[in-house]
This record gives sequence, structure tokens and C-alpha cells, in this order.
Amino acid sequence: MNKNFMFMAFVAMLFAGASACSQEKVPYEGYQKTQNGLYYCFHEQNTGETPKMGDLIDATLCCVVNDTASIVPTMSNTFQLIESLYPGDVFEGLSMVHVGDSVSFIVNIDSTFRTFFGQPTLPSQFVSTDVMRFDMRIEDIYPESEYAKRMAAKNQKATAERVAKMVADHPEESAQAAQALKDFLAQNKIVAEPTESGLYYVMTQEGNGEKPEAGQIVHIHYTGTLLDGTKFDSSYDREQPIQFPLGVGQVIPGWDEGIALMSKGEKGVLYIPYYLAYGDRAAGDVIKPYSNLKFEVELVDFEDMPR
Repeated sequence: MNKNFMFMAFVAMLFAGASACSQEKVPYEGYQKTQNGLYYCFHEQNTGETPKMGDLIDATLCCVVNDTASIVPTMSNTFQLIESLYPGDVFEGLSMVHVGDSVSFIVNIDSTFRTFFGQPTLPSQFVSTDVMRFDMRIEDIYPESEYAKRMAAKNQKATAERVAKMVADHPEESAQAAQALKDFLAQNKIVAEPTESGLYYVMTQEGNGEKPEAGQIVHIHYTGTLLDGTKFDSSYDREQPIQFPLGVGQVIPGWDEGIALMSKGEKGVLYIPYYLAYGDRAAGDVIKPYSNLKFEVELVDFEDMPR
């Protein structure tokens, strides 16, 4: 699974104005050169293990040409270490780094635009003798197998912070929604203990005991309704379960949390408080802001994400 997903999103910035990433006057001063022609300079170098092929590298970086033209503004990104796209490219440099390193790489501008940025030709404002430099600080290095768990942890933290803010910003609406969900469960004699987040789950059919892990692709059949029974969506009507990677924020928080409680073949009902659903915004014509939702769900299957 290739995690080098950020630069194509920034192709539109290739013609951005002149914002400098640093003020070095002589970019080759202090640099060393590999046999493949990559120039590199460690401003801060640590010890320890270097990344293995396929490992993920979290870095803060920018890319400039001639110290003036900003190709990629300072940002954070995750790279996957892959075989070099051409001799002396940035991936050769990344194979040398350690956690905590601060490093600059000077690369061939023609080859980098063509391979790394996916441009068929060198943009007209540049020439092949221009100096392209990547400045990076290496934040972390870890195996690909940890990616989904890390993403899930970040997603959970972001969700908790968003929920806390939403409830604090809308105390009256939150109190009304909480009471509505409590009354619905009592009136329908639904006995269930909420999770720490406030989600309710009631199993209606046991599964085989095998539960999906964060990052795995789950196949889910579902019918979604408001608490008054108004149906707004159903995969059963389409005769096709939906698929998504679990725990990484591609669905509403109540689903990421609730589906993780189920095992393969299990059926159940999720009673989702508004803040774990669509929050203070509407979704379509049926789901209004602050709507608690009910989902009948079935975990049909799950599998590892394709590599």
C-alpha cells in the first residue's frame, strides 16, 4: 500500500509564487554526494536504525527551486520507502535517515518533476540547471503494519476532541438529543449499556468470534433510520454491502466504533448519539442537525487491505 499520497495533491502549486523555505546562498556548500548523484547535507543527524524498504516515514518538509520558488510549502506528510524512481532521487536519501534527523537533499530537477511529481515535462519557468532542494525533518519511522493502528488512534483522538467541543458549543441541543435517545431506549424497553463515548450496541445474531482490526476492509449490510423509524438508506435495498477501511475516519464515528465491536457474521443494532453521527449538520433531506440515528448492521466479512 503506497503512502506517498501528498504530492499529486500539490501539483496545482507547482507554479506558486516565490516564497523561500530557507536562505542558503550556496546550496552545495557542506553537501556530500552519493555514487548515484544525490547531494545530501545532515544539519542534525541521529543514530539508530534506518528505514527498511516498505517502512513509513513521517516527515515535515518543503521543496524549493533556487532557494526562491516554493514547489511544496512546509507541511507534514507520510512517505513509504520504495525503490528509487531514478538514480539519486529523494528515496535514496530517505533510506539514510533516522528519527529526529534534519536533512536536505538536492536532486535532479528534470527527473524529479517527471517521476516524483508526475509531470511529463519540466515546467516552463524552470531550466534543467536549476537547483531543486528538499528540506526535511524526520519525525518517525515505523513498519507499514502499524499505519492503520496509528491512523485509528489519531482518528479516535480527533473524534473525542470534536465531540467535546460540539457538546460544549451546543449545550441545549446536546441535552435535548441525549434525553430523546434515553427516552427512546426506555420506551422500547431496550436494555444496553453505553460505551464510554455514549454509543449503544445490541447484538441480535452472534458471529463467529473473529473481529476486524483497524485498517482492515469490512463489508457491511445496513439499514439506517431515524428514531421515529423513517428510513434514509439501506444496502439491503441495493443488494450490495458497502466496504470501507475500519477505524480511519472514512465513515461516521459511531460506525467506526460500533463495527469494531462485532465479529464476522454478527448482526446487531447501533443506537448512535448525534455527535457520533452527523453532528450539528444535516445529511440529505431526512437527517436533520442533532439527529440520533439507528442502524441495523451486519458484518458480512472483512479482509486485509490490498497491498
